[in-house]
Amino acid sequence: MKELAEQALDVATGLGASYCDVRIIDSEAQFIETKNLRVSAVNFGSSLGAGIRVLYNGGWGFASTQDLSRQGIEQAIKRAVAVAKASSQVMEKPIVLAPEPVHVDTWSSPCKQDPFTISLEQKLAVLLDAAKIITSVKGVTLATGSMAFIKDKKFFASTEGSRIEQNFVRSSCGVVANATDDHDRQRRSYPSSFGGQWELAGWEMVGKWDLPGHAQQTAEEAVALLTAPVCPQGTKDLILGSSQLALQIHESTGHPTELDRALGQEINYAGASFLTPDKLGKLKYGSPMVNLVADATTKGSLGSFGYDDEGVQAQCVDLVKDGIFTGYLSSRDTAELIGLKRSGGCMRSESWNRTPIIRMTTISLLPGDSGELDNIISDTKDGIYMETNKSWSIDQLRYNFQFSTEIGWEIKDGKRGRMFKNPSYGGITPEFWNSCDAIAGESEFITWGVPNCGKGQPSQTMWTGHGAAPARFRNVKVGIATKV
Repeated sequence: MKELAEQALDVATGLGASYCDVRIIDSEAQFIETKNLRVSAVNFGSSLGAGIRVLYNGGWGFASTQDLSRQGIEQAIKRAVAVAKASSQVMEKPIVLAPEPVHVDTWSSPCKQDPFTISLEQKLAVLLDAAKIITSVKGVTLATGSMAFIKDKKFFASTEGSRIEQNFVRSSCGVVANATDDHDRQRRSYPSSFGGQWELAGWEMVGKWDLPGHAQQTAEEAVALLTAPVCPQGTKDLILGSSQLALQIHESTGHPTELDRALGQEINYAGASFLTPDKLGKLKYGSPMVNLVADATTKGSLGSFGYDDEGVQAQCVDLVKDGIFTGYLSSRDTAELIGLKRSGGCMRSESWNRTPIIRMTTISLLPGDSGELDNIISDTKDGIYMETNKSWSIDQLRYNFQFSTEIGWEIKDGKRGRMFKNPSYGGITPEFWNSCDAIAGESEFITWGVPNCGKGQPSQTMWTGHGAAPARFRNVKVGIATKV
């Protein structure tokens, strides 16, 4: 890898590029899925290639190749330089990169047990044990389970002198119980929806989440939802579980704080942002207890790393501090545009064949001082507790939103009461975060993995993470998806 990267940098410099960086990525992946007591999918994959960025006359160029011969690398460099030359002719002003120290380092994600050393039979045994329990519950019509394991080895080199080797292991596990009767279909997911939990960790995370140990409750709740009353319409105090709050953070904080959206550079896929630079340091985004950070150093989070894909070291950036909008997710060139001293280190690409763009890292709502979830419930007179995302939508400026969740419970006079099905809520981003008046403490804080954040054209998916503890929001519209 290192020899090829050095060759690429030499060729780019010889062709007149003012800057070049090279990423060579070697990936291995495994995906397993079960339906009821059968194996429905087992897929293995691998990928090896190089992505090359160059600056020429202030314009960006990018090319990629799987031909890692000297000739293949040279051809890719020539394509990248040609694109940069064309780009430079239509630039309003030349690209300038914010400064970053030179890094020569090796970084590896935490992994106690390499999942690729665990047999397929052992992995399937966990999923099928959980499926056996779920399907034994009367009323369950389908049990699904999944695991995924991905291992990446990445080498980064730049003409500025950085040489960075990183090793990533990502793992996931989850189960879903589906219940159906003549009139309805409901589901419950564990540990979270849309594939379960994802972490920057090894096989040990599967044992931690104990799928068979939670299968009975997951199945029973899915069946109970069939006969539960529909979530009522109205304005109530809303308590969100941490996994639902993770997606709320992703959509209403993570995306709008992406600086390329705020600058209007990224508006044709999922929109722009209402958090324009004139609001930085001024907008009262949330109540004084709301503190949101982009912390790529969070251990074990799917959105964490040692260095981003332009060699910027992982760091923690305040996005909202004491309720005030204070920071962006940035790259070296966008940081320079608004006068930041340094990039926030958020440039990442899906693979070697995609150019890096600004992506969420680990965006988290810091814990509060309200103790545990039960403390918040006991302090709520009339509300609804919702958990586990089912669906969502948000407008192109990340302002108006609605979410529906898998399950809800009525809160009356400080006690959890009836179960509700199809619970949903909606609001306007700043109003919602300004209504936050209770956040549980560190003991309830979980960093959830979101593996499928979409952005860019051509589209790229990205690994992101979101830490949250249950929190309460006053006077929120609920039951907005309810038919009356």
